[in-house]
Amino acid sequence: MAARPHHLSLLRRALRALSAVLLALLAVLLLYALVGWIGSAVPRNAGWQEPATGVEIMIETNGVHTSLVLPLVTPQKDWRADYPAADLALPHRPYTHLSISWGEREVFLNTPTWADLSPLTVLRIAGAGGEGLLHVAHYVRPAPSEYLRPLVLTRTEYARLVAAIERETPPHPRVRHPGYGLQDVFYDAPGRYTAANTCNQWTSNVLAEAGVLTGWWTPFAGGVMKWVPHPRRTPLRTEPHRT
Repeated sequence: MAARPHHLSLLRRALRALSAVLLALLAVLLLYALVGWIGSAVPRNAGWQEPATGVEIMIETNGVHTSLVLPLVTPQKDWRADYPAADLALPHRPYTHLSISWGEREVFLNTPTWADLSPLTVLRIAGAGGEGLLHVAHYVRPAPSEYLRPLVLTRTEYARLVAAIERETPPHPRVRHPGYGLQDVFYDAPGRYTAANTCNQWTSNVLAEAGVLTGWWTPFAGGVMKWVPHPRRTPLRTEPHRT
């Protein structure tokens, strides 16, 4: 009986230590969210205005991740040589656009849905980071929506955007991995994913290199999308693409 108070004391100390760790973790997450919100509100290329004519791209989001949706062929770039439809499980469709994004290898390859994302994977990425990976999906005449917002660039701006993406394009022969479905695929890519250098930061960095107005630090999808106008016409609401 004499040992019981000692055990209770150890238990209380352990609970206090656990509570302190959880509170510290919560404080770090709240600080990260706050700094991300502030950083995404600071503009890059503040003087930019969307031109009336040029090359129309789209910015895609599923609420967590963002992608660049680009016309498959323009005078500035033919993406079919870099990311051929032959790499897909369904190669023989009349594809018109390409969705390109960058992210963390483990998350891309082993989390077909966000429900499959392990807390341990999140902690590993937050602490040590992870390897980069490109996700490329092929679309046929994608329609504008809340999740897929069109944006017009001048031809010069689009050429700069292409050059920024080409620097992220792995050389041939490319190591590729099966995608989520029949019309997408993954490619090994340079870069290291960290809490500071996220998939959404990649999107805004590419847009910024093109000269487009975007946020300074955008770790979250909302920080990218806040700078992209809603479609001028509101189509029927559809489910977001899983990217």
